[in-house]
Parts: sequence; C-alpha cells; structure tokens
Amino acid sequence: MLIIGGGCAGLSAALRLQQVLRPQLRDRRIDITIVEPQPYLTFQPLLAEVAAGSIDPRHVVVPLRTALPDCRVLTARVTRIDHASRTAWVDAAPRGELRLPTEVPYDVLVMAPGAVSRTAPVPGLAEHGMGFATVGEAVALRNHVLEQLDLASSTRDPALRQAALTFVFVGAGYAGVGALGELEDMARTATKGFHNLTPDDLRWVLVEATDRILSEEIPELATQTLAELRERNIDVRLSTTLESAVDQVMVLSDGGRFAARTLVWTAGIRPAPVLALTDLPLDHAGRITCTPTLRIANPDGTPLTDAWAAGDCAAVPDEAGQLCAPNAQHALAQAKLLAENLAAELAGQPLADYRPGDPACSTSLGLRRAVAHTRRGTRITGRRAWWLHRVRLLRRLPSRERRVRVLMDWVFGGLFPREVVSLGTIENPRAEFESGFRTGPGS
Repeated sequence: MLIIGGGCAGLSAALRLQQVLRPQLRDRRIDITIVEPQPYLTFQPLLAEVAAGSIDPRHVVVPLRTALPDCRVLTARVTRIDHASRTAWVDAAPRGELRLPTEVPYDVLVMAPGAVSRTAPVPGLAEHGMGFATVGEAVALRNHVLEQLDLASSTRDPALRQAALTFVFVGAGYAGVGALGELEDMARTATKGFHNLTPDDLRWVLVEATDRILSEEIPELATQTLAELRERNIDVRLSTTLESAVDQVMVLSDGGRFAARTLVWTAGIRPAPVLALTDLPLDHAGRITCTPTLRIANPDGTPLTDAWAAGDCAAVPDEAGQLCAPNAQHALAQAKLLAENLAAELAGQPLADYRPGDPACSTSLGLRRAVAHTRRGTRITGRRAWWLHRVRLLRRLPSRERRVRVLMDWVFGGLFPREVVSLGTIENPRAEFESGFRTGPGS
C-alpha cells in the first residue's frame, strides 16, 4: 500500500490504518509506505500561534517515523505515478541535484498530498511577499515583524518609520485572519518595550478579493469576526485586490496606495502540483474526482480499482452533492473514513459514504480572543470562544505527545508575558562567520 503525502490527511489515514490493520502489518501480510518530501507533518492550524510566540515551533510538527513505527517512510518527492501499471517514481535527491528516480510498485494507492499556496502574477509580490504555510515562514514572519518595530523605533526618517509600521495581509481565509489577529496582538504587546512606539502607531491592512472574510465560514460568524477586527482598528478592504507591490509600495484596486515593508500572502490554496504528474482523473479545479466512499472515480462516476483519496487534493461530494471545502476539519474526518473503508474492502465488507458532521469552526484573534460557533449553532466570542478554539485544535492535533507539549506551552504562556525577542539571525546562521572572511582573516 502506497500513501502519497504525510500531511493531515495522509498521516491521519496511516495512523488509523495502523490501528485497524495492526496484525497484518506486524506479520508483513500488508506493507504501508508513505512518501512525503518532509519527514514530518506541519499542523498548519497552529502556525498563527507559532508566529505570535505562544508555541514552540518544534511542537507543531509531528515526526512521521516516530508516529508511524509500523510503516515505511520515504522522504522523497513523487515525480510520476502510473496507476495503470501500479507504479510510482520517487526522487530522494535534494532539489537541484540530478538522480535517477526510484520505482515504487504498489497494490493500493492512497492520494493525500494536500495543497500548496496559490500565488498570482502581481508585480513585486515575488520580491517582497512572504508566505504563511510552513513553520519556517511562521518563524520568519514573527522575526520580521519584531525587526520592523526595532527599525521604526531607531530611524529618524518618518516615511521609513511609517512603512515599517504598516503590515499588509492579502487573503482573509482562516490562515490570513488567524495570522493577522495573533501578530497584531503580539505587536501591540511588544510596543510596551519601546519608549517611542504605541499600539496606535501600528497600521494593519487586510485585503480580500471577495465581499466577505472567511468565505468557508457561516455568514454570521464571518460578520462577527469582521466586526471584531474593525473594533481593533484593523483596516479590512473587501472586494479589493493587490495590483502591485513594486518597491514595497502597495497599490490596491480600490485606489489605495501606501508604502509597507511587510506583505503577507495568504490568498488561498491550489491542489498539490504532483497531481498533474499522475494518470488519475482530475476535475476542473485540478482536484482528484472521488465517490462519497473516497474511492477515486472516473468522470462517469465509476470508481478506479485500488485507488483512494482524501484531504485538500480530493473533490469529495457531501450528501447534498456539493464538494467539501479544502480544510483541516474535512481532511481529518475523510482520512479516518478512508482508512476504515479501505480495511472494510480488504475484509469484503460494505463501504460507508462520507457524511460531514455539523461544522464546528472557530478562529483565534489573539491572546484570549476568538470567535466560534458550536455544533448547536450558538455563536460565542471572547475568552469562551478562545478556550473552545484551543480545545478543538488539541483534539485535532494527530499526536498525543505533541498535544501535551502544546498544552504545556499554553500553560507557561499563561504564567509569563509573551516573549517578544527577534531571533532573525537563525534564518542565516552562517552570516556572522562569513563576514569574517569578507573583512579579512585576523581583523
């Protein structure tokens, strides 16, 4: 059995398969191989708290080999999949190095490579923009924001100061809203350490192309979140796009034009590029077409043999015939059902359809601030919503040991003030050493 992807869906499916197929795995009647470019899962719903310094970055990653002792983990990239011949080709060489891909034959294929950030051909975006999908990006963004506060406090140039204190986020989905809310709260706290900065000096701009934030959320909660953001003087621009970021000057479609040294791009996702390297059927959005049982299906609806998919890469219909949104809540639920259906098929038992439960969504907006709604439809805000949001994240984090570590981070965070020190040098640890050669030996 071959699982492509070690993200939320891939790891969760493998964990469940370890449980339901443990006897077969132990006596080698079944082998499970996971192919993932990184040797760990990044639990993206917690990246905003990593950026705010509430959680140690190491605690939001789950090592695949530790979590899956009964599986074989290949840290490699998939270069091609030919399901007709039940063969995948993987390359374990670092990017940029040439090496002949290795053939990996399989009997059963599980596709769960997830999605990647969707970019746009905006002038200046590649040079000045920052992503927010990995632990490295979350840490880099935290360091960058704190460095801008240092710069603004030290410079005598009013234009440079204003640009350093202006922070622009493009994309008002879960990632963008959560990251902005947490970082705004952290920066507000950090200004207390500067004699010439106040929270009112900071300018936060959220740019969203549609007419609402949190488009996947119920309208009532999205409206409530928007109100919470605007109460904190966050400039939310709806039905607006970023037209240019050349020379760190933000040009918006609504006529806005201002300088900003921080540009964070969180404007949606797209299916993983590896899907284009397969012979599997894809829909118009590039996702794998699936039946409600999570089997990969041809365009006419007939399922492929020995092929399954779940998570952000899969176009899975719900009971109303609508495709499930690509988010962690669906990915985790689909992964569990996929594993159970796969085991049921091996045992000759009937399969179950994916039936999403009532949405239980929430969004953190900073320390002790959140908005959420319960499965009963009740909307709550403030500290109650914040606690509910954290409980949900702990339950979804697919590692008991990581849950304990994150919980301890939160406990200590409640006892001590936020740590607001920039460690930007960790992004280029050899800079100091290399500078010695530029100045000359012995100098």
